[in-house]
Amino acid sequence: MQEMENPGCLPVRKKIRNDDERHDLMNRLKRIEGQVRGLQRMLDENAYCPEILTQASAVNSALNSFCKALLAGHLRTCVSEDIRSGREDAVDELMDILQKLMK
Repeated sequence: MQEMENPGCLPVRKKIRNDDERHDLMNRLKRIEGQVRGLQRMLDENAYCPEILTQASAVNSALNSFCKALLAGHLRTCVSEDIRSGREDAVDELMDILQKLMK
């Protein structure tokens, strides 16, 4: 993880991911993108509502899996590094993220 300075602003935090992690996350997003395009096509073709809802459920599940993978990486790297370095707000930040994910 890297902090970059912006003059007059709060530091911008960035995460440098290894190639495998980046590749896995990007593949997940591309599959989700394809599924969303499929939903659009189904709507354009006047597909039956339950069929669209089934596909929407699959998209939701895929997005949840993406979030779980991203969160696992975040816990293993950023959060653990922050806690080791004494950054006490790391747990509060994590709790905020978890609340957003559990809506």
